[in-house]
Amino acid sequence: MIQLIDLKKQFFSVKTEILQEIENVLESGQYVLGPKVDELEKKISNKLGTLDAIAVGNGTDALVLTLDAYGISAGDEVITSPFTFFASAEAISRVGATPVFVDVDPESYNIDPLKIEEKITSATKAIIPVHLFGQSADMDEIMKIAKKHNLIVIEDACQAFGATYKGTPVGSLGDAACFSFFPTKNLGTLGDGGIITTSDLGLAKQIRKLRTHGTTRKYFHDSIGYNSRLDEIHAAILLVILNKIDLWNSKRKDVAKRYYEKLSQTNTLKLPIVKTDCSHIYHLFCVGSENREKFLKLLQANNIQSGIYYPLCLHLQDVYSHLPYKYGDFPVAESLSKTLFALPMSPFLSEEDQNYVIDVLLNEVKG
Repeated sequence: MIQLIDLKKQFFSVKTEILQEIENVLESGQYVLGPKVDELEKKISNKLGTLDAIAVGNGTDALVLTLDAYGISAGDEVITSPFTFFASAEAISRVGATPVFVDVDPESYNIDPLKIEEKITSATKAIIPVHLFGQSADMDEIMKIAKKHNLIVIEDACQAFGATYKGTPVGSLGDAACFSFFPTKNLGTLGDGGIITTSDLGLAKQIRKLRTHGTTRKYFHDSIGYNSRLDEIHAAILLVILNKIDLWNSKRKDVAKRYYEKLSQTNTLKLPIVKTDCSHIYHLFCVGSENREKFLKLLQANNIQSGIYYPLCLHLQDVYSHLPYKYGDFPVAESLSKTLFALPMSPFLSEEDQNYVIDVLLNEVKG
């Protein structure tokens, strides 16, 4: 089976380094929020050009903690995309606020800035643009709208570590940004992890307090917080991967380039469009077809793994049935949920395996 994301190959390529780093952590006796976490935070903030970075338990916690630290709660509204992983909206609901959805751009699949202002009300406090599949949202327009209406912008950059917008790294474009280190992410660990980047030092201080039970002095608490800390072992693993991330993202782009070169000869599959002011780092390579089920069955029959991202838009999820949304409200997002599917994408996808995937698709197209 050709894997959608070949994690085994990826981690085995750095197995020796990772095992050595894990052994070093075990011998240190420091396992939670120790020197490796400090080093990771500093290196990521330096790489992305922010003043601070705060490592937390996972990407969802990163969103929740950031919203909480900004004081967003019941009665507030936060604008985001209906076409994304559930956590983008779940975090808004978790702090008691209401997610307000805006349809997406048909080319980038990111939130459409032209449709944001009509959803802003007196209760709106923030916008969470999602950099979907590894490509930045249109941040200039989003920041312009946010400034006009005095709104906070929190980048959901969980799928986009290493992507840039007009030459600037995502994660440094909004007031704060949230990343996931789930194993399938471009920068991932052997488990869960996340980080928040920001140049708002007051916000960073509040998040650091919240991530550790609402305390800055052990056993003395002045707020209700969380237990969302990154383990030293995960930080050590991530430091190894961080040294490889630029190379691995470059290899992802090489894989994408081969898909574009070979699959562009058919109009049957819609290939992802890269905006001229963005660099795409291809967390996923999703193509579109009105006959998606046919292609999914074809790939499975030929031992090729694929995936659907995402089969049901957030505004149509049962958990949000109490909100005033219905099918047809966001036609672009709803269409994507019926047509997009992901092809194998990995820095370690061999050219031979990729050519096999391409040949299977082209043979079906040509009949």
